[in-house]
Order: sequence, then structure tokens, then C-alpha cells
Amino acid sequence: MTKVTEFITQAQGKTLFSIEIIPPVKGQNINELLNGIEPLMEFKPPFVDVTYHREELIDVVGQGGLIERIPIRKRPGTVGICARLMERFKVDAVPHVICGGFTKDETEDVLFDLHYLGIDNVLVLRGDPEKSAGVFKAKLGGHSYASELITQVANMNKGILLHAETEASHTDFCIGIAGYPEKHLDAESLDTDFEHLKRKIELGANYIVTQMFFDNQKYFRFVDRCRSEGITVPIIPGLKPLATKRQLTVLADIFHLEFPQDLIDEAQKCATDKEVRQVGIEWSIQQCKELIAYGAPVLHFYTMGKSDNIAQIAGKFF
Repeated sequence: MTKVTEFITQAQGKTLFSIEIIPPVKGQNINELLNGIEPLMEFKPPFVDVTYHREELIDVVGQGGLIERIPIRKRPGTVGICARLMERFKVDAVPHVICGGFTKDETEDVLFDLHYLGIDNVLVLRGDPEKSAGVFKAKLGGHSYASELITQVANMNKGILLHAETEASHTDFCIGIAGYPEKHLDAESLDTDFEHLKRKIELGANYIVTQMFFDNQKYFRFVDRCRSEGITVPIIPGLKPLATKRQLTVLADIFHLEFPQDLIDEAQKCATDKEVRQVGIEWSIQQCKELIAYGAPVLHFYTMGKSDNIAQIAGKFF
């Protein structure tokens, strides 16, 4: 398989197209997901990201009528979906690997599964806290920070395992990480956020994918700051077209981002979400024009299970 950084080098300055998809809820048919993204394959994404999701705690009635809290993973299947993507679309898959809900040993096993499938790219993330918790808490025996997880992956690339019973073959993962043009929600300050980002690069990260943003100036400033701090790896902008009026508040709250006032004003004028969706498409097209002119290596779209609006945008450029 080809590494994300190799795809970027081979493009020789041409901006590439990629997407991120979410596994279906447990019990749903995977073909709905695959058929849904098939129109986007027309634009030849060299790689597709697949998210990973931690377990959630749910209440069930146990013996004697007592309520028990048990963990359940509502969106399993990341590794299997990666295999199906590669088989069906002949595209490289980039699975997310997260701290939340996994022990270090479980993570090592997942990484070996990916290695055996020939998957050489991973996006390493801390992950979200449990929905019932206000702050992130690692699973017993797991990682608390993405930097710790990066170290584990980088060690496997050197042939270093958690329990060195035998000499291990080296993995060869290209490690992606997240970047936050508007600061990570849990970071004390933007300066602190950049310190953490630099540390992740030093530990072995090979490229950065940003959180979604709707103001390109935030991405430009983020890239400039990275370069001034000595961070030279590719920085891929993450994009999502606005689709509903409700997203103005929901996305802002969940992802800790700010919408440009011009976009807010245009969306508020709309009588229906269909009109908002068109506004979002037109805004995203303008974003893409600027980002391509700027020299962004990849336009990476967060599909969140939808593809028709992204297909309209990608059709203008790819």
C-alpha cells in the first residue's frame, strides 16, 4: 500500500481529494455505506479515512431486576470496513486508531490486524470522552493521550512491542494526527496546543489533518504558525459543507469552531434546510478554490454519512 505522504509527494503539487466515513450502527447493512460513497469514487480519492468509536455504557436489567451498566460498541467494524473498501474500490484505507476504550494490548492487536491486511496508514487520535462523562478518562491499561499512542505505533515501526517475548518484525505505519486551527477544546491555550502538536511530530507523526473549519484564514494562519514552529509535515485541511441551519450551533458546540458571520447571515435567510444545503455547497466551493490556489495538498471531506453535496463540490475540481 501507498503512504499518505507518498501520495502527496507523487501528486507534485496537485491538490488531491479524500474523504472520511463513519461505520454503520451495529446491525445495519454495510452495503448502504458502500453504495452511498460510490459516487465519490469517481473523483479518485487515493485514500479513505474510516473512524473508530469507543464503547458506550448502557443500562440493562440484570438478574433480580437490578440495573447493570455494560459497555457496548455501537459502531464496530472499522478494520473490516477498511478491508472491504480496499477490495471493492481499490483504494487505500486509513483507519483511525484511538485511545478511548482500548487497552495498550488491545491497540497492539488492532495494529497487527492492520499490518497483516497491508494497511500502512493510521490516523492516531485520543478520541472522545464517554458520553456520560464530562472529561476524557482512559480505560484501565490504556493511553490517556494521543502522544502516548503515537509512541506505541512508532515503537512498533521499530520492532518494539509491549511484551518483547520474541524479536518482532517491524511495521511500517505512516502516522497521521489531528490539528486544530481553532484550538483543541481541552487545550489551555493556542500556545499550549502548538506545544502538544510539536511534541507529536517529534514522536513520529508524519502528517496532520485539521479539524473542520469554515474560515480559510484560520487554516492559513495555522499553517503559517506550524511552519514558523519548525513543523514541516503536510497539513491537510478538513472540510464539511454546511447542510442544515441546526448545524450552526451543533457543529460549533461539538467541534469548538466559529462560523464566519457572512455564512451565518446567508444561512439564516434560508426558509428551508434545502436552501441551507445549497448555501453550504456554494460556500465550500469558494473555500476549495482558495485552498487549491494556496497549495493545500489534499481537500479532505468529512462525509458524516452523506455524499451528494460533496459530490457536487468535488465535481467542480476533480
